[in-house]
Amino acid sequence: MKKRSIYKEFYIKLIVATSLLLITLSFVFFIFTKNSFYENIQKNLLLQAKQIEKGYISEEKFKNVQTQFQNIELSKDFLLKDIDFKKIEKNSKYFIELMYPLELEKSIFLKITKNITLERELLYSNIFKNFFVLAIPGFILLLIYSLIVSRTLLKPIMQINKKLSNMDEKTLSQIDTKDLPIEFVSLADSINSLTNRILTYVKFKKELFIGVAHELKTPLAVMKLKNEVALRKERSTEDYKEILKLSVKQIDDMNIMISSILDIGRTEGAQFENATNLDLVEFLKRKSNDYRMLASQKNIKIDFISNISTLQINIREALFNQILQNFVQNAIKFTPNDKKIVISLKKGKDKITLKVIDEGLGIDENIDLFAPFKRVGNQSGVGLGLYLAQIAADALNAKISIKNRDDNIKGCIAKLVLTNLK
Repeated sequence: MKKRSIYKEFYIKLIVATSLLLITLSFVFFIFTKNSFYENIQKNLLLQAKQIEKGYISEEKFKNVQTQFQNIELSKDFLLKDIDFKKIEKNSKYFIELMYPLELEKSIFLKITKNITLERELLYSNIFKNFFVLAIPGFILLLIYSLIVSRTLLKPIMQINKKLSNMDEKTLSQIDTKDLPIEFVSLADSINSLTNRILTYVKFKKELFIGVAHELKTPLAVMKLKNEVALRKERSTEDYKEILKLSVKQIDDMNIMISSILDIGRTEGAQFENATNLDLVEFLKRKSNDYRMLASQKNIKIDFISNISTLQINIREALFNQILQNFVQNAIKFTPNDKKIVISLKKGKDKITLKVIDEGLGIDENIDLFAPFKRVGNQSGVGLGLYLAQIAADALNAKISIKNRDDNIKGCIAKLVLTNLK
């Protein structure tokens, strides 16, 4: 299939549109000039007839007066009741005839016939001559004008295209919007936002691979060292059991990590699932009940509050659940016994906000908790939960954040903001 050129299309359309405009204006100018020509002749004939009527020109001077270009005579017409003009063509010659009432009750009219053949030929020849004289240079100027305008209007797109074509993961940079027309700023902002997401994704992926290698290498090195030490000399059965137990523990830890890494693949795969209709309020009520069973082991109370009773949205449930589950599990993990967790849903004008508010240890807000293998405190875990939540949030075009509470109670607020949902 032949590739389209937006520059060529715009250039051609601009030429066609401007040409049509010039043709239309030329036609209007021709009609106006033509009407003005006949109108001026009619005014002169009418002025001449009025002068004759008032006696400025005597009857002896106009009666049966005939020249090469004009004929003046008296005529009777019983049908006419007022001034009348006619355009007459006779023997390839053109005339304008004025019937001016002198004695209307006797149907006597002053008849002035003017030969306009020469004026008409001059009119048409001059108009068409001037039109063709101006048409060629005008069309050349039109081509130049269209070329300049096309290049000027498409210059921002060409700049953005050039910037994007030279980008790779090593040279990702922002598009400068300072010199862009206002119509292209939103496009550049969208590209800059996408570039930031790509940079963050590449950064996290690198950290993920480095972290995986490090996290798997450490337990393997420990097992290798323990086994080498155990093989250096004979040991009791109990010593061998302890070494095997340690190896099994290390293998279990690696299995947990590998499961978390597989969760990353499943989360990224869930981005391609179709959205389903979901009553978010009922969904959160049901999930809150499930989490209460988990929280009961630490005697933690979980409350669910919402400013609406029902909320139907289209959303990829697996991704939303990934975020919710991570928020709540972290809240339970870091909240001491006999405390409370609140799951809050708020429907605003153009957004939906989900918050999980705990009474836990709080966080160091200077640490990027969404990077892979970031852990808080002494709690067990691989450190991939919030990384998974960030992947899910990006797929939902949502924003997630975690910050310390700003009231007098120690703890965190994990927040998810959904926008543009129908």
